[in-house]
Amino acid sequence: MSEKKKQRRLRRRQLKKKFFTQNRLVVVNEETLEEVFSLRLTLINVFVVATLGAVLIIFVTTYIIAFTPLREYIPGYASTELKRNATQLAIKSDSLTTVLRNNEAYLTSVKEVLTGNVDFAQLDKDSITPEPQQITAASGPSEREIELRNEVEREDKYNLFEQAKTSGALVFFPPLKGIVLKKFNITRKQFAVEVAVPKNTPVKAVSAGNVIFADWTPTNGNVLILRHGNGFLSVYKQVATLNKRQGDPVKSGEVIALAGTAYSESTGISVAFELWKDGYPVDPLHFISFD
Repeated sequence: MSEKKKQRRLRRRQLKKKFFTQNRLVVVNEETLEEVFSLRLTLINVFVVATLGAVLIIFVTTYIIAFTPLREYIPGYASTELKRNATQLAIKSDSLTTVLRNNEAYLTSVKEVLTGNVDFAQLDKDSITPEPQQITAASGPSEREIELRNEVEREDKYNLFEQAKTSGALVFFPPLKGIVLKKFNITRKQFAVEVAVPKNTPVKAVSAGNVIFADWTPTNGNVLILRHGNGFLSVYKQVATLNKRQGDPVKSGEVIALAGTAYSESTGISVAFELWKDGYPVDPLHFISFD
C-alpha cells in the first residue's frame, strides 16, 4: 500500500515538474547564429496564454457577428439591404394581391351583369337594399337635386354638365327620360328597367365614374358598364352608339351613348338600364325617376 502511494507521489512530482519546468524559446539568425529573441516559458504559461487567446477570439467573433455590419460578409448571414428589399417586396406583394382580389371581384360582378346569372337564394333584402346615408332616394329629392335636374333640362342634350358634381350623399341622375315599359322583378330575373324613348335620345351617366366595359354583345347589343363609388355599377344595354371606350372617365350627366337599337312596333325604341351594388342587382326605380 505504501509502495502505491510512493508511485502516485512520484507521478505527481513528475507532472508538476513538467508544467513548471523553465523552457527557453530562442530565435536565432540562421546566417550568423546570433540570438535575435528569447523567451522563458513553462507549460502552464503556454496553456494559460492559449486559453486566454481562445476566449478573446471567441468574444471578438461573437461581438462582430452580433453588433457590427461585418457579419454580412460571413457566409449564411443576409445583408441589411437584402432584408430591407425583401420586406419592401413582401409589402408590394401584399398590395398586388389585394388589388388582384378586388379586380377579380369586379370582373365577377361584370360577368354577372352581362349574363344575368345571379343565384336567387343569394338575393335578400339586406343584400340589395343600399345604405340610406349613401344615396338620396328619388322619391324625396333634395333641393340641390331639384336644382341640378332643372339645370340639366335647360342644357343642350350634348352638354357634359360641368356643374353636375355631388357633395356628401351619392346622387343618381336619370340616364334618360321616357316611359317605363318593364320594371325590376327579382323573381323573374328581370334586373333591368326598360324605358321607351325617341330615336337618338342621349343616354347619360347617372354618376361620375369609369367605363369598365363598352362593346357589342350578342344578347344585348351595345352595352356600357360604368363603375361608380361605394361598389355601384350602372349598366346601359341596347344602345345604338357608344360615345365612350373602356377605361374612359365620365362625369355625372355626361352623354355616353344614343338610343336607337332595340325597336318593336308596339313599344318603339327602348333602352335597358340596370343598377348593381356589390355584385347584386338593385331596383333603379328606388333611386331614379324616368318620367
